[in-house]
Amino acid sequence: MEHLKKSFGDHRVLQDINLVVNKGEDLVILGQSGTGKSVLIKCIVGLLDPDEGKLLIFGRNTAELKEKELMEIRKRIGFLFQSSALYDSMTVRDNLEFPLRRQLRSLSQDQMDMLVKEALQNVGLADAIEKTPSELSGGMRKRLGLARTLILKPEIMLYDEPTAGLDPITSKEISALIREVQRTYNTSSIIITHDIECARRTANRIIVIKEGICVAEGSYADLKGSKDPWVRSFFE
Repeated sequence: MEHLKKSFGDHRVLQDINLVVNKGEDLVILGQSGTGKSVLIKCIVGLLDPDEGKLLIFGRNTAELKEKELMEIRKRIGFLFQSSALYDSMTVRDNLEFPLRRQLRSLSQDQMDMLVKEALQNVGLADAIEKTPSELSGGMRKRLGLARTLILKPEIMLYDEPTAGLDPITSKEISALIREVQRTYNTSSIIITHDIECARRTANRIIVIKEGICVAEGSYADLKGSKDPWVRSFFE
């Protein structure tokens, strides 16, 4: 991201974002509500277009790509929504088969079965395959949402408040799972969170955004010991 800017009317949300995400790292973005964290992640996934600046994904400038080329890039990006975005009328199996049928239409049923079982095993839900989301706990629903994203084997993972609304024990499990996903799939991940414990457990690097600008960057230990009292306040 080079000099990325985004406004809504007279309100500029992203002032000037310059940011590189390295291959295979878990990058956490911290900031108060309304500082542009979710807007930033929506620009990356293509739900919003930046007003100014340059966004390069896999070395390609998204502003120069045609819709078909953008769709190909989006297939390589996984997005775990805060709500998990599950279909409650479908079983766990059907929820996982849905993206496969939509994007990998040439797969046989045997191939789909194998991918579904692998994805569920990787998030610890192998025994829930015939249940519906309504029969699952909040943490299990989050795991299912992650499994449905991982089934297409994305190279970049975007997490929007992955531990929101979860109890401390389940939050710890989801944070551990994010780390496990990085190791298993060698993903590059951006994690937006207010949960400082999630940040501590998952981050290789942390970026702090204030009023649409990156004001601090470093490891958890670096930022916890920052000389800037506003930055340090996130870690107290």
